Amino acid sequence: MKGPGPIRYWPESERPRERLLSRGGDALSDAQLLAILLRTGDQGISALDLAIALMDRFGGLSGIEAASVSELCEIKGVGPAKAAQLKAALEIARRLGRDGGEAKPAFHGGADVYKFLAPAMSGLPHEEFRVLLLDTKHRLLREKTVSRGTLAGTAVDPREVFSAAVRERAAAVVCGHNHPSGDPAPSSEDRAFTARLLESGRVLGIPLLDHVVIGRDGYFSFAEAGWPP
Repeated sequence: MKGPGPIRYWPESERPRERLLSRGGDALSDAQLLAILLRTGDQGISALDLAIALMDRFGGLSGIEAASVSELCEIKGVGPAKAAQLKAALEIARRLGRDGGEAKPAFHGGADVYKFLAPAMSGLPHEEFRVLLLDTKHRLLREKTVSRGTLAGTAVDPREVFSAAVRERAAAVVCGHNHPSGDPAPSSEDRAFTARLLESGRVLGIPLLDHVVIGRDGYFSFAEAGWPP
């Protein structure tokens, strides 16, 4: 599909924007859709080349969505403006997927948490820690990424988790983090930190309902394992 030189010199039938207009978004690959958002490439490479480089570097759309602006800007040809365009478009897509006319999801067990978080987290090359802020019926008020780390782990302060809960007036919280190795078995650090989260929630009157470790093909739920950690 790639043509020689800048996209404007390609045959019209192969240009991503023209394909979108004539055949609809379903006719385009993820990289072609990204190329439309990027609009231009860099010296010697097309917007599609740049999109493919992003997909390769971050492992697909979910990885690009999870990457920071500074990480995106490490790709030659991606500056703050292009990174902001990508982040804005992917955030809109995320909100449509979560909120698009459907009832807000409710969480009644580890399987619910895994189903909600796994599409974005199970394949990440680094560890992330997210908190789900819930109302009195355990429906989602807001999802917040508290920390992004490395392959080896991420540092989280319980105050960051519960300060967000206090601001949003959440009735309860659920926490989740991924293991880049794909194995959801909790580490000793996971167990110790979960104990700290439980105690912080008790003190503040905002209960921690569960802490779920996201693996590649499954999960570990501290609540389902029987508490305490």
